[in-house]
Amino acid sequence: MSDAVRTRREGGILEVTLDRPKANAIDLATSRAMGEVFADFRDDPALRVAVLRTAGDTFFSAGWDLKAAAGGDPVDGDYGVGGFGGLQELPDLNKPVLAAVHGMAVGGGFELALSCDLIYASRSSRFALPEINAGTLADAATIKLPKRMPYHVAMELLLTGRWMEAEEAQRWGLVNAVLDDESALTAKVWEVARLLEAGPPLVFATIKEVARAAEGAPFQEVLEQVTQRRLPTVDTLYSSEDGLEGFKAFTEKRAPVWKGR
Repeated sequence: MSDAVRTRREGGILEVTLDRPKANAIDLATSRAMGEVFADFRDDPALRVAVLRTAGDTFFSAGWDLKAAAGGDPVDGDYGVGGFGGLQELPDLNKPVLAAVHGMAVGGGFELALSCDLIYASRSSRFALPEINAGTLADAATIKLPKRMPYHVAMELLLTGRWMEAEEAQRWGLVNAVLDDESALTAKVWEVARLLEAGPPLVFATIKEVARAAEGAPFQEVLEQVTQRRLPTVDTLYSSEDGLEGFKAFTEKRAPVWKGR
């Protein structure tokens, strides 16, 4: 495990902290380490939700480590099981991941945040995709942004590399909430993480798989996959104890007890 990636468990919550001074830039070794962490999170049935944060005040993450690239890390090298930053390409990650963004999320750092399911940011946070200025492509962001915000705004960010403040990111729906400072950010993220920890894990898994399926397929096709139980998580949910627990808890006027099976 890389010293740049720290983890802390609290109940069913895993906190993952990237700590690579000064800018939390990600080289190949760090990316592989993050992929291992998130793969272990995915495969551990006792873990329900992950929180991704980074150390320091200035940068959430500067993205790809250009110094490492200059030193020999190939741009098309082995990023690990989850792709860049451990999240972008990790297969079957059907658990919620929250990002706590404090500081500048630049290039691949912005893309890392976009790989999470929920994004919370401190008011001083800023986002940018400056790859255009280096004559290269922000590949994941180029795919994701036009689907998540108005096309012309997404293209402006990609084509100009301009900065986007936290409030604007919230206005376009890229950020769930903007908090006044890091302390408030931490409190909010953990409040949501604990809410999700207590939720139905099989339903969360189904939501994530259905949402992924819907990204590249027509509505009717995905709906048929759901209603005919052709998606693995859907079939698991409808065959599970948890699949009946919500109905039983409602009729018995009690809080549901989710077992994840």
